[in-house]
Formats: sequence, structure tokens, C-alpha cells
Amino acid sequence: MDSIRKDPTWKNKRQLVQLLMNLFQENPNKEFGLKDLFKVLKLKTHPLKLLCTDVLDDLVADDYITFNKKHGYCLTTRNQVMTGIFVRKSNGRNSFLPDGEDKAIMVSERNSHHALDGDRVKATLLARRRNHTKEAEIIEIIERASKTFVGTLKVMRDFAFLLTNDRTLTSDIYIPKRKLKGGKNGEKAVVRIVDWPEDTKNPEGEVVDILGKSGENDTEMHAILAEYGLPYSYPKAAEREAAKIPEDITPDEIAKRKDLRHVTTFTIDPYDAKDFDDALSIQKLKNGHWEIGVHIADVTHYVKEGSVIDREARKRSTSVYLVDRTIPMLPERLCNYLCSLRPNEDKLTFSVVFEMDDKANVKSWYEGRTVTHSDRRFTYEEVQTILEQNGEASEEDLHLPGDHPQPVKNSDKPYGDFAEELIVLNRLAKCLRQKRFATGAISFDRPEVRFKLDEKGHPTGTYIKVAKDANKLIEEFMLLANRYVAQKIGNQPKGQKVKPFVYRIHDVPDLEKLEKLRAFVSKFGYSLRTTGSKEEVTKSFNKLLNDVRDKKEHDVVEDVALRSMQKARYSTQNIGHYGLMFRYYTHFTSPIRRYPDDLVHRLLDRYDNNGRAVNQHQLEEQCEYCSQMELLAATAERASIKYKQVEFMGDHLGETFQGKISGITEFGFYVEVNDNFCEGMVPIHSLMDDYYEFDERNYCLRGRRHHHVYSIGDNVMIRVVAANLERRQLDFELVEKV
Repeated sequence: MDSIRKDPTWKNKRQLVQLLMNLFQENPNKEFGLKDLFKVLKLKTHPLKLLCTDVLDDLVADDYITFNKKHGYCLTTRNQVMTGIFVRKSNGRNSFLPDGEDKAIMVSERNSHHALDGDRVKATLLARRRNHTKEAEIIEIIERASKTFVGTLKVMRDFAFLLTNDRTLTSDIYIPKRKLKGGKNGEKAVVRIVDWPEDTKNPEGEVVDILGKSGENDTEMHAILAEYGLPYSYPKAAEREAAKIPEDITPDEIAKRKDLRHVTTFTIDPYDAKDFDDALSIQKLKNGHWEIGVHIADVTHYVKEGSVIDREARKRSTSVYLVDRTIPMLPERLCNYLCSLRPNEDKLTFSVVFEMDDKANVKSWYEGRTVTHSDRRFTYEEVQTILEQNGEASEEDLHLPGDHPQPVKNSDKPYGDFAEELIVLNRLAKCLRQKRFATGAISFDRPEVRFKLDEKGHPTGTYIKVAKDANKLIEEFMLLANRYVAQKIGNQPKGQKVKPFVYRIHDVPDLEKLEKLRAFVSKFGYSLRTTGSKEEVTKSFNKLLNDVRDKKEHDVVEDVALRSMQKARYSTQNIGHYGLMFRYYTHFTSPIRRYPDDLVHRLLDRYDNNGRAVNQHQLEEQCEYCSQMELLAATAERASIKYKQVEFMGDHLGETFQGKISGITEFGFYVEVNDNFCEGMVPIHSLMDDYYEFDERNYCLRGRRHHHVYSIGDNVMIRVVAANLERRQLDFELVEKV
């Protein structure tokens, strides 16, 4: 405080800022209350005190000082040397996340010292400058992340390089010949970095696995899996253990369960499905109500906790669905045979059974282990046909492209296998769906692109998968089962402790993201409420989605709206599911392909038998891991779709297609082709008739001289000029605006 004692006067805000900074620097370990500062600075008038408060707020915002409600203001200090995780980004904005903190510190490339994404490192803070982003420098790599890189080998006489498109890595990987593992020039390989000396440009690596010849379908699909650290083969030890599991169901096992084999039961799945993990049963009760059973494969009867199969399933956490294949979570003997609810076979199941009236009001319910028998295996298409033949399909389904059977007339009873049961289930499902949306659930029924493939996995065409009544029928009963199971554990009487459980949660949208969405949709003339109760915000959200339906900007508005939402995840901390507007929700219905469902089955069985509560911390760690693996699997699936789009359009170089503008950036605009739904970019530098600029305010490209405008939803004719499979990138050129 010497500088203030010598000259306590100051003339403007800038000088006050400097005085305060000096005060905190001279007293790095002291905390000042607001009154203390007023006294030191000799501030006696109200305007001067307000000005000082504003300056303090600015310094707090800059993280130059820290405010503690109890003790006041003090200099923000950290230990000069910190440990944490290094995060490398493809855009060069690297950062360091100190242990125990949630705010990352920027690390420029020159200060990263060959640290790789995920490395555990030591870092030191660089000299701080006010109004500049805090920076850190990596001073030691404590432990390398176990990250591998995928690329193409370029083999020389005595050494090789891995050429990779991973933009988080600034240099190719040098591989000594002794660490090449027999890899040949042009082959795809998985490589691990083993060393990166400070004075060398290229890291040194060793080949972990050879995937095969570049361009071959199996090679490229395995490369996508390896890129995200996902498995592309199944361990023999787990398959051997699965082969030993007996297939017979003993009378003793049946005696432990509720026998529902006499009740009409069937599965409804995609036409190419093999792992039937859920079935529905239906029977009419004497009181006129319906008994609806949701029956789920009892995977945990066969897969014991801690077994070889369980450890592998736990590590995988989920099945991965690429364009042309499924990488299962469980060995094939289990997922396609023992646990699959195949028709005309007795199966062990974990069931949730509801008594419902005609309006789908649940009167009573129970859950427990059962034995069931599927009478029929339906595909979604077969069920949809039966619903349409009996005049039960929704109007929106009947207006979709494709063949629609005419309703069967002059029939005394519903037409088709189990038609009466399917009609009742469909009507009940529609009631459930209507109630869900009435309480504020958000509707995101997005069509999905699918490919027609030849025997070599090469795409020969595309089609759109749309959820129809048959799909929604299954969806509603699965949602109902998941909700009631979660509610049973989570909704305990007041004063009774809730035992740890796995919930599927979905947080409310971040206010900042909602504001950005509101500003974005306002450019198209739409409004969105961002304040008020959850129900009011959700109602406004659904109104927006309904208002843009059938408009040219529909796809982009829905896409941006979806990105404004939080990601659903698993947690032991139940906060409800915002998108579904459920207070309690879990995943119980797909144990063949999702490990969290197996955790739920085990917890239900444990608690049903008065077992002790599990360790919540360990369960939460498993929830976090499952959430991470789910995101990785979804990213790999999108990468495989993009690869097949590029591969498909590579057969049409030079051809013209009509499409619509699906996205605008400062680099150009994206076009989605109408015929095949493939998306590529028209670079801004290829628009030669004018100098175009990105009009961020109105979300369009605008010509500076002639004022031509390209906006979302505009119809254009494009020519395919490049299809880069390595980068999974399509380049178009504009032929004309239609």
C-alpha cells in the first residue's frame, strides 16, 4: 500500500485501475473487504464508490482478482507449477486443464512442447497481462495418453512414415523399420507414438496393427473404428466363454420366475435385425382393461458380473452401428442366439407388465424376472402394412412417399396376423404419445439416411428411414417401461433414503445457447421464449419446430435447435429428462447392446431382494464412462455415413444434381442433393460472378457488386468436382441457382 500512501489521489478510471492492481500485487495474500478498499482509496462520495465497484467487477471478470462473499477481494493466484491434462484441438487452440478445476488455460503451439491430446502434464503460468487471455506453458509430460493414430503407410528402404489426416497432429509419424510390423506401402495402419524428442520435428511411433489395403471396405470401416479407439474384433477368450453357456432352460429356473408363455407375445424389429432384445405381449382382462407386457432379454442371467464376457462388455459399453455392420457389445452366441427373443422359443426375460385402460392410463404394474415365448417375429414394415390395411395408420404416414396398401373392406375382423392385438397396441401408443407431448416433451423425429450396398459394401443408392406408426408403437412402450422402472427406485416416500441407481438424464438447455438459438431463428422471422418455467420454454420450443415444418429453412433451424440442447447422459444424480419431460427415466430395455441397461437389471434384482446399496461413487464413474463411449460410438457412426456418401458420389464425378442449400459459412455453402441426400460444399472462392461475403446477421452469402444472395433452402444445381475419401469431403461447384 506504499504507492497509495505516497499519492492517494487519482484523476480517472484508468489510474484507479492501476492503483487497485498495484494494491493487490503488493499484498498477494491479503483479502480486502469493500469498506477496506473505500478507506484505503479515501473514497467518500457515492459516485466514486460506484466507480470503484465497477472496476472491481471488471478485474474479477478478467480473473485478475477473486471475490469471496465471506472474505472479500484478493489477487487470483495459482501455484506456478500445476499438473493436469493437455487438450489439443484441430484449430490450434490448445489448452491445459489443471486438476480440480473446470476452467482451461490456453497453451499456444510454441509452448506445447510436443504434448499430445490427453497427455498428463506439468505446466506453468506465463506472466499475466490484463485484458489478455491467460496462457500456460507445458514444462513436463508426466504420462502419455494411450492414444493411437490411424493413417496410410509410406514405406521407404529403412524407415516409414504414417500419413494421417488427424488435424490434432501437426507432423507425420516416423516409424523405424524394426517397428513396422510387416506393413507395406499404401496400407492402412494403427500406430502408437513411443517417443518425441524435443529437438525433432516428427514423433517416433510403432505399428500396433495393420488394417489392410487402403480403399477396401473392411479396411476403411476398421480404420474409422480405430480412429475413435473402438474395437473392430472380438476377443477369443470371451467367445470361448460364451460357447460354454448352456442353452437349456431348466425347470428349476422356470419355477423361480413368473411364467408368461401362454400370453400372446411378438417382437417388432428392423428387417435385418438379429438381436431381438425386446418383445410385447397383450391380453384382455376380465375387467375390460388390457395387460401389456414389455419383455426384455435377461442378459444378466447369462453374463455374470466380473466374468470375461462382462469385463469385455463393460469396456465396450455399447454396440456400434456403422453403415454396413454392427460391432456387438456381446459375443454373437449371446446377442443373436441365447438372449435374442427369437420366435417359437422359450426365453428368459426381465419384464415390466402394465394394466391399462383404453386411454392408456396405467392402473397397476409390476416388474420381475419371467419366462416368455414369442409367437411371431414382425418387421416394422409388416406391422405398418397391417395398420394401413386396417385404416389405423396416421395421416402423416399415408402422405409419405412409397407404396401404401388400400384398407381392406367388407371384413368381419381385422385383417392380418395378430391384427387385433397390433391395432390395440397402436391406439394405446398414440394415447401415450399424445400425453407425453401434452406435458411438454420435445418432438425430434429426424429422418435418417441409409445406403443400399453391393456384396463388397460399395454404396449403390440411398434411401431415407422415417419413423412411422410401427416404430412409434415400440418406442412408446419402451419409454413407458424405462420411466416406471426409474420411478420405482427414485421416487421413495419422504424420509426414506434413495439407493444409488443409473438414470438417463437430460439437463435443461444452457441459457446462452438458447439465446443464440433465439437470435438465429429471428433472422427467419421466428420467435423463441428463453425465460420462464421449463414447460413454457418447451412449449415455445415445440411451437418453433412446428412453425418451420415444410419451410425451406426447416432442416437448418431444426439442426441448430438440436445443437442447442444438452446431451443426454447417464448419472446416479437424477435431474430428470428434459427432452422427454420425465421426472424419472432410465435405460432398461436394450441390455444386448447397452451396458447401462445391464447395470439397471442388476440393481433392480439386488434391490428387489433387499440387497444393500451399491457404492455411488463407483457407479457414477461407470455412468460417466458409458456416456463417453456412447458419444464415441455415435461419432464413428456419423463418420461411416459420411465416408459412404463420399464413396457414392465418387462414382458420379462431373455429373450434375439438383439440391438445396443446407448450411452457410464464411468459406462457402453446403448443398444437400435431393436425390440421394449427400452433402458437399460449394467453396466461396469458386463463385466467380461476384465477390461474396458472409452476411452473419442475415445468415447468407451476399455479392458485393451485383448483390446476388445465397440463403438457406435455396434450390441450386451443382456439379460434383471432387470426392476425397481420406478427408471424407465432397466438393461441388455451382452450375446455376434454380
